[in-house]
Amino acid sequence: MGWSKPATYGARGVMNQITHWIDGKPWVGDAERRGKVFDPATGRQTGEVDFATLGEVDAAVAAARRAFDGWRATSLSKRTTALFSLRALLASHVDELATLVTAEHGKVHADAAGEVARGLEVVEFACGITQLLKGEFTEGASTGINVHSLRQPLGVVAGITPFNFPAMVPLWMFPLAIACGNTFVLKPSEKDPSASVFLAELVAEAGFPEGVFNVLQGDKVAVDGILAHPDIAAVSFVGSTPVARYIYETAAQVGKRVQALGGAKNHMVVLPDADMTEAAEAAVSAGYGSAGERCMAASVLVAVGGCGDQLVEGIRRRVEGLSVGPGTDPASEMGPLITLEHRDRVASYLDIGQAEGAHIAIDGRQHHTNGEEGGYWLGPSLVDDVTPGMQVYRDEIFGPVLSVVRVETLDDALQLIRTNGYGNGAAIFTGNGGAAQRFETEVEAGMVGINVAIPVPVAYYSFGGWQGSLFGDLHVYGPDGVRFYTRGKAVTSRWSRIGEHHATLAFPNAAASEAT
Repeated sequence: MGWSKPATYGARGVMNQITHWIDGKPWVGDAERRGKVFDPATGRQTGEVDFATLGEVDAAVAAARRAFDGWRATSLSKRTTALFSLRALLASHVDELATLVTAEHGKVHADAAGEVARGLEVVEFACGITQLLKGEFTEGASTGINVHSLRQPLGVVAGITPFNFPAMVPLWMFPLAIACGNTFVLKPSEKDPSASVFLAELVAEAGFPEGVFNVLQGDKVAVDGILAHPDIAAVSFVGSTPVARYIYETAAQVGKRVQALGGAKNHMVVLPDADMTEAAEAAVSAGYGSAGERCMAASVLVAVGGCGDQLVEGIRRRVEGLSVGPGTDPASEMGPLITLEHRDRVASYLDIGQAEGAHIAIDGRQHHTNGEEGGYWLGPSLVDDVTPGMQVYRDEIFGPVLSVVRVETLDDALQLIRTNGYGNGAAIFTGNGGAAQRFETEVEAGMVGINVAIPVPVAYYSFGGWQGSLFGDLHVYGPDGVRFYTRGKAVTSRWSRIGEHHATLAFPNAAASEAT
């Protein structure tokens, strides 16, 4: 496949048009509404994205429903062959996919390529579906009776994914869903939609049948259409906590299976015995990578036992030389934020924190930027002397603003995390094995790092948080992903010879069966 920009999909003159992918091909209709797509590094509009109508939601789901019966009947070996082909295509097109992500999201190219690589890990995990779907078998559970279990696909499933990882998060969902025998409808973010169409091209070239993977561009109309559609059996979501709660409650109310991953306020705890240089470097990487627009970003630095001054100074030294600029510039370490409105919202927390009594140790509004004036720039910012009652602590800022909370003991740090309302990720930096083990055991978070600032699990584990960071029982990808995209069935069988079976009205159990 030769790489082609989304403009090939029915461009209407001067502006790139990004549209849907339904039933194995681009779907270009007369869109009633469209959204604008921008380059965050320049502030200039680069395209338009069609917003799906309810009729187009129906068309995508109908295509997926038509494809389901044939796809679920496809052998595991043929599914695996297509998955290996998809893996090879993704590996050979990392640079092109990363280029699309940088152009519409703004993150630096190396970070975008890393995003694709983390998604690729889930494809590799899905390639082992023959092992992952093996059931259990018990011979002779009772006299002449065997019992075995099956895991079967749900049908049509959907994914609603965020702007901050336009390639990785869809790859966390659809490869495993279709490996399990489902068909898939993806609703990506309207802010950076081109990566989703490129993924659809790769899926088609990999040999998956038409209708197995579909893309619906759009906004809340498309989301609500997915949540209400009777032919969609399950919905996966990653986004903010208020929207995750809405997705969960709306979809569950009509009987759908839901995994809705919400927001975060990830705490990075630093004990006095930690390597302070290492901790400061890790805080900069985890707090400011991808302009802080990560659900696993370290947004609260918890300095324990008087180590705060040393940490703040270490961060200041590193930030002074941090290059902020366009993601296309290899020298850039951090790019712009996704939209002008989001940049202004994030920057406002510096004034909010100062008004609440915190100290602005590093003001990102004054950081030098190697980019065009119209870009959505905000440099790395550090707010010190933050307390739990402040808005700058309570809110998920989702940008390059790192707060420092100073506490006396590890007990204080654990209590801070326990009561903050989120539970996505937490990390500790220490040289004390006992303290690390206690943190691992007691901290209330779904993902924990020990001297690892961004503890995103590898693909053969599962990703997900606790408390307000997850609505639903199962995390995304890994073993939980297999369980989410399948349902279990237990089969009890007996093949009796003629004349051997005797009727009984007693409730069946092993002991009674032995007696008959």
